[in-house]
Amino acid sequence: MTVIIMMLSVVACYTICSLSDKYAVSTAKFNGSEVTFLMAAATSFFMLFCLPFQDLSFKFCFQSFLAIGMIATSKMLEFQMGARVLEELSAFEVKAWLGITLFVSYITDIIYGASPSILRFLFIAVTVAGLVLIAQSGRKESINYKKIILPLIVYLGVKYGYGLVIKAFTPYISSTMQLFWALIILTIILIPSAKPVEIFRKNKKGMAVVVLTKIPNVAGLLLENAVISISLANYSFIQPMILIALFAIGLARHEKYSKLSLAGSIICIAGIVGFQLAGIL
Repeated sequence: MTVIIMMLSVVACYTICSLSDKYAVSTAKFNGSEVTFLMAAATSFFMLFCLPFQDLSFKFCFQSFLAIGMIATSKMLEFQMGARVLEELSAFEVKAWLGITLFVSYITDIIYGASPSILRFLFIAVTVAGLVLIAQSGRKESINYKKIILPLIVYLGVKYGYGLVIKAFTPYISSTMQLFWALIILTIILIPSAKPVEIFRKNKKGMAVVVLTKIPNVAGLLLENAVISISLANYSFIQPMILIALFAIGLARHEKYSKLSLAGSIICIAGIVGFQLAGIL
């Protein structure tokens, strides 16, 4: 039950961030470097207030520094590639594609010692089927997949890789320290290309909106790391859950969805709920 509550909290935080990322790219017109810099700088700053309450364990060894470097690389690629993908896809559609990491994550959990369950595999398949329906429904009439196929593949890879690195290197360095120092490194590296002063001059309002939405992002990241420590599969299910939240928001705004999208969303919900119940039974 605790895991489900954490996952729902992450979903709430990341839904806000997903809408903010789309706003940053499509409305505020920030490029990948600018979005990544704002994310890294604002998130690391707000994390300072949480550090006294977190696990700050750190072993001075090669593995700790490797973990920080890999998380920094993962986050840079995530936001750089994410910005490029969002030029063609909505935040709604991006979350649909992330569903393909579900199988890989559950297999990883089994490698780490989780008991294999045919029923849980079945519910993952149900969720992925729903995601496929949503992706096929496509609210955008023409999507140039040739333009984004490589960024999309890299984006999916680093989203899965982030959870794997966090879980694998926790014995050497806590997840909070991995993330915090990775964000500091990203902030420093991106200063020359992002040009913070230019971002401020370019769009003060847009900068303020993006920065402030990193407050829930901090909560989401810390809770997400806690979920990863328990299960990579549950970590991967967060993305489809965000998709459902975005879908609900769209319905509340009276946005038009196809019958395929509606059916896919219902199937996704059934798969997500079924996977969690299968773990309890």
